[in-house]
Amino acid sequence: MERATIGDNRFLRTTKSGLLRINRTAITADAKLDGKFLLRTSDPTLSTEDVALGYKQLLEVERGWRDLKLYLDLRPVRHQLEERIRAHVLLCWLALLITRIAENACDDTWRNLRHELGQLAAIEHAGNAGRLVETTQPTARHAQIFDAVGIKAPPRFLDITPPEAAPTRPGD
Repeated sequence: MERATIGDNRFLRTTKSGLLRINRTAITADAKLDGKFLLRTSDPTLSTEDVALGYKQLLEVERGWRDLKLYLDLRPVRHQLEERIRAHVLLCWLALLITRIAENACDDTWRNLRHELGQLAAIEHAGNAGRLVETTQPTARHAQIFDAVGIKAPPRFLDITPPEAAPTRPGD
């Protein structure tokens, strides 16, 4: 037996057998239906809030899988050993967790954050004088993102390596 709690029952009717149906005669052209949805459950012990929360969480889970496939490039797992499959899924789950933490901390989408942070780059300069790896100058938005997620911005210089001394040969 399904149970329904109707908060705004202007657009719903209950049949004699207890099923919910849309009351099409109550719907007019000027009726505002945006943001309305109907949820039904076979568990009569759930409260209206629990049903709505469960539905919203389902949407978040589906969004998470979609993001894993789209943004994090989770593709079919081609591992043979169980521990490698588990490690692969765990790493993907951790990546998704980090994206959600960043989204919540920055109040922005991962797509926007990824685009913005993709502007940072490491540039390598190498020559007779040695090797230098430096980052591009972070913008004010980069600083906001790093501050929001609680990490330090990358240093300006990542690596400075002087030229190696030429090997000495006996008799030189």
